[in-house]
Amino acid sequence: MKCLIQGGTVVDEWGEYRQDLLLEDGKIARRESHITPDDDTEIIDASGCLVMPGGIDVHTHFNIDVGLARSCDDFFTGTRAAACGGTTTIIDHMGFGPTGCSLHHQLEKYHEYAAGKAVIDYAFHGVIQHIDADILSEMASMVVDEGISSFKIYLTYQYKLDDTAILKALSELKLVGALVTVHPENDAAIRYRVEQFVQEGKTQAIWHARSRPIACETEAISRVVHLAQLAGNAPLYIVHLSNGAGLDVLRAARHKGQPVWVETCPQYLLLDEDEYRQPDALKFILSPPLRDKAQQKQLWEGIFDGAIDTIATDHCTFPYSQRVALSNGNFTRCPNGLPGVENRMSLMFTEGVATGRITPSRFVELCSSNPAKLFGLWPQKGSLQEGSDADIVLFDPNRTGIVRHESLHDNVDYSPYEGMALRGIPVVTLSRGKVVWCDGVFTGYAGHGRFLHRKPFTTRNLK
Repeated sequence: MKCLIQGGTVVDEWGEYRQDLLLEDGKIARRESHITPDDDTEIIDASGCLVMPGGIDVHTHFNIDVGLARSCDDFFTGTRAAACGGTTTIIDHMGFGPTGCSLHHQLEKYHEYAAGKAVIDYAFHGVIQHIDADILSEMASMVVDEGISSFKIYLTYQYKLDDTAILKALSELKLVGALVTVHPENDAAIRYRVEQFVQEGKTQAIWHARSRPIACETEAISRVVHLAQLAGNAPLYIVHLSNGAGLDVLRAARHKGQPVWVETCPQYLLLDEDEYRQPDALKFILSPPLRDKAQQKQLWEGIFDGAIDTIATDHCTFPYSQRVALSNGNFTRCPNGLPGVENRMSLMFTEGVATGRITPSRFVELCSSNPAKLFGLWPQKGSLQEGSDADIVLFDPNRTGIVRHESLHDNVDYSPYEGMALRGIPVVTLSRGKVVWCDGVFTGYAGHGRFLHRKPFTTRNLK
């Protein structure tokens, strides 16, 4: 069936247009100022709405086992929540597998987790747990044969890489056409501080933040930037940036021509370390931790001037009841991560577009087109060009609301954004031309989502 979206304002990364979109066979077939429908064409009235590419969240953790617990959102509940919030594609960071496992081992597990469950289209980032000859030899096959064109490395946690391993990984991944995403925190400094605080009986949530100060994140960013230089200017993507000092390091690297890109998340723009002084502080344990309000201001400046490239969520859900039971108030036993995949688009529209900080086109860049270009999905995703997938969200810029967890569609028992006022709400979400969210009702189904075989990394689309 054909579908015509008419009467709205089409917004892409270049501008705003009074245009109609004709959808056919899950694709955008025509985009013109006026399209006359055939008798068999379904009409979606977009009057008063902004018609945008569906959101792309390139940082989620569905079904991840972190040792203490497994996240409570799987690929059905997680992608359902995403769809209800205007997101039509996710790229999930695969979790750690058994010690010594191959790259293909984890990929097979994640295909099992997602197949038949995802509501929207999805892809995976590979994860590098260790480096040896076998792992290095697998990388080309993962990119070319499996469509995994980005890989995550950790500078902390159980499977952190040392500098030699990082250099080897960066060099090989550059060679095979992959983008390296990096969780940057100084593991040794964190371990030292955690041990010190525990010995002193400082185990309340605020000490989680103080065990991972800005210096730990910024040092790790600086180190991996220099290692990437040594690896022949290997491309880097820094995930969940939380502070201005780290952004300054990345600005300087980019000014020198180094290929680096930056992600931040709504939690670092809207929440701050005062949350750790509240009675329900365990709800806000994540890494890096929330920072002070001065860091928020610097991150917003980076969004405004282009130093920050994408907004993702790092959606990783552990119920508050479980956090309390596991930790008994001790931050070292509390699983890390926050929900947010359903709220990302509305929060960023509210605090970015509705406040005048950014234009609607910049919103599209951050939430849709830049993620697609960086991660091998452009122009299939993140685009409203003819021939692109009909992944579309209709935003009512004047509709207001309040974040209430009882109205959300994830599987956790709270929202860190509870009570926040919204201005700008996604009213219709289409995934490959199928309406999966309409006026407050989820209309999608498990299994509609398809795995996306991504293209090798290139900077050509970014220029």
